[in-house]
Amino acid sequence: MAPVGSVAFGADDATALARGFAALGDPVRLHLLSLIAAHPDDGVCVCDLVEPVGRSQPTVSHHLKVLREAGLVVSERRGTWAWYRPVPERLAELRAALR
Repeated sequence: MAPVGSVAFGADDATALARGFAALGDPVRLHLLSLIAAHPDDGVCVCDLVEPVGRSQPTVSHHLKVLREAGLVVSERRGTWAWYRPVPERLAELRAALR
């Protein structure tokens, strides 16, 4: 991805960044990402995210889907639960765009 402010920064770059920032524009999603980022190696179970954000499990799942579709987190099934990990490269792209 080309950096913001460079001649090479194009419409595709803008779309990708906007999708990530839009996903973080909701306080619940930002809180969820923070909780997930605190466990970068092992990930965190969706079952452990419901209480800290004070939302129902379906609502948390919806917000996690938005984060996943924006490429900010990945999930994997472990038994009956989904576990989430951050995508460090994607987070780095968003950070770099703000510099």
